[in-house]
This record gives sequence, structure tokens and C-alpha cells, in this order.
Amino acid sequence: MTNSSSNLQPPSSPHQSLTSVLKRLKLGHFLSDWQAVEHQATQENWSYAQFLLALAEGEANRRDQARIARALKEAQLPYGKSWSNFEFAHVPTLNPAVVMQFAESTTWLQNASNILIFGPSGTGKTHVSSALGRSMIELGKWVKFLPATTLVQQLQQAKLQLQLPAMLVKLDKYDLLIIDDLGYVKKSEAETSVLFELIAHRYERRSLLITANQPFSQWDSIFTDSMMTVAAIDRLIHHATIIEMQTESFRKQTAISRTHST
Repeated sequence: MTNSSSNLQPPSSPHQSLTSVLKRLKLGHFLSDWQAVEHQATQENWSYAQFLLALAEGEANRRDQARIARALKEAQLPYGKSWSNFEFAHVPTLNPAVVMQFAESTTWLQNASNILIFGPSGTGKTHVSSALGRSMIELGKWVKFLPATTLVQQLQQAKLQLQLPAMLVKLDKYDLLIIDDLGYVKKSEAETSVLFELIAHRYERRSLLITANQPFSQWDSIFTDSMMTVAAIDRLIHHATIIEMQTESFRKQTAISRTHST
């Protein structure tokens, strides 16, 4: 007669059971660090609440960093453009306090407000927009950066495939859509009315950050007719902050410096 007790598995230790449960709950930080935190808690006589708080904070930080990494990858922001390497002193017309007010709060996104950045080529418009986008990602928002010409091409292709409404809804995922170098879009291209449709769709629903070399008075070169130009500008500026960046081109200044140093 077979002894049924020989088929029984030995009972799991509390540590083994805890490891199994943490894997099921997908608590990666708990799983990797709980023993080290437990040792510290024992050495420093933490309360149970302190021990649990330390583990929970570690797990929250791990998840925040993972989310930020995913959001940055999806945003496709230009590489290496952050507040730490932007020279505010080079742009006297740019008030750092105003810009950083936007960088440190998501209220403007919650209100579906826009930011419009104007200035000549090379003055740092893309740098500022990218740094703002990164700040919003770090505060938990979803951002997408697109050169204006690329965006218009994608919208045109979607319209040809009768998928434009679906694409506009898909872009609603992003709390902030950054459209860089709007002035390079010309109404002589296949059709720029799709850009107006995007602006109208996001109006009072989601935020836009647009950089452009040309002032509003020259936007007739972008849209298919003057009425569309007026309607687009009206929707953009209704809830918007306009930032002027008037200074010498960073790229030109760098080139001159290199010439003088040789």
C-alpha cells in the first residue's frame, strides 16, 4: 500500500510564498529589494508602516521611471534638448519665469491651452518646445513631437485612405502635440487643409505647441485660402500664450566662434 504522505509537497517557507505572490502581483521592486529593505528596517527598528512605505515608494518610483522611458520613446523629442543646456541669456526676449511656469505645471494642458513660439531660424524654438515636452512627460502627460511637414504628410495620407477622422482621434491620446517649424509647410503641397482640420479638431480639447519662423501675417502661404488662415489663427490664439524669441541664430553664433578660434 502506497503511503499517501510521500506524495505531499513540503510546505513553502514564508519567503518562498512571498516571492511567489510578488511575482503574481508583478511587483518588481518589492521582489528585488524587499530583503535588503527588511534588513535595513530590522537594523533601524522601523515600524511595519515604515517598512511598507519604503517598499511602496520604491515600487512607485520604478513604475514612474518605466512610464517616463516609454513616453519619451513614443514622443520622439529631439535628442539632447533640455533645460539644463538651454542658454536663456542668449534670448533676451524670452522670460525664463514665464517659460518655467509652464514647465512646472500641467494646468495649461488640463485647460487645453496652446503655446505658440515665434522667431527666426536658429533661435532655440525647437529646443524650448522639446524641453517643455520633456517636462510634461515627467509630470505624467503624453506628448508627441512632429516636424510640421511630416505631420501634414501623415494627415494627407490618412485623408486619401479615408482614415483622417480616425487619425485625429488617435492623436487625442497625446495631451500635447508639438508641431515644429510650421512655416516650412506650403499650400502648394498636395493639400494643407488637413492641418486646419487638426487644429479645429483639437480646439478646446487638447493642447498644441507650435513653432514658426513667420508671423501670423504670413500664414496665407500655409493654408489654402485666407478664410481658412483666419479661422485657424482664431482657434489657436483663443486659449494661447505667444512667446517671441528674437535673437541671433545659435548656429550662426557657433559658426562665428569656431572661425575666430581657428
